[in-house]
Amino acid sequence: MKVVLFCGGLGTRLREHSDTIPKPLVNIGVRPIMWHLMRYYAHYGHKDFVLCLGYRGDMIRDYFLSYNECLSNDFTLSTGGKQIELHSRDMTDWRITFVDTGLHSNIGQRLSRVRQYLAGEEMFLANYSDGLSDIPLDRMISEFQQQKRVASFAAVSPSTSFHAVKSDATGLVSSIGPLTGQGHAINGGFFVLRQQIFDYLKEGEELVDQPFARLIDSKLLGAYRHTGFWQAMDTFKDKITFDRMESRGECPWMVWKPGRGGTA
Repeated sequence: MKVVLFCGGLGTRLREHSDTIPKPLVNIGVRPIMWHLMRYYAHYGHKDFVLCLGYRGDMIRDYFLSYNECLSNDFTLSTGGKQIELHSRDMTDWRITFVDTGLHSNIGQRLSRVRQYLAGEEMFLANYSDGLSDIPLDRMISEFQQQKRVASFAAVSPSTSFHAVKSDATGLVSSIGPLTGQGHAINGGFFVLRQQIFDYLKEGEELVDQPFARLIDSKLLGAYRHTGFWQAMDTFKDKITFDRMESRGECPWMVWKPGRGGTA
């Protein structure tokens, strides 16, 4: 199943890094967040990627054109540095299509512009490319396949320190508490879509606004509720959170690691 990655946005909320590199190339450890996401999908057998490029798409192209597997795999160096023996590999069986989808395009426009590369795909996956999770992707897809819906997304608990407030018309507060403890769910940016999504997407529209509203009216939009790990990289604080998790070896999104519980 093909995987569409939306990686062309400006990343304005991560200004400390996105002024110089696109947000999908911001590193967690020695590899960018989009690499971690692609490893996640590859673990479940989905290795055919379509990258929707925009802001600094040249840097994303160059990253993969000059990709060095030695940075994230064990290897043996011999003959004075002339011979390298890799003991494992990352992306030898990946297929990556690079598509310029415009500098200021929204998600819906980017999806429309890669439609030709999804021809023949009854279903495909898509992702915002700015968050990581340990969502059991095989279960999410299986649940979607059993339903007659056009689109589904992962509904996750918001990872935020904001508080949810309930008050009446006069402003009298009846309750206040952490948003994460109020049972709220947000769109986690992990999608499973059928080809029919293009019948609901009109020119210039944002994916989750008008098209999803039409799907709701037709009872064709689903949500896969995930209560496990999910974290977005929206701000510099989020970047630091990921870095600290990686340095401690606490990386639940790395389902490809032995003992992490992910199934292929």
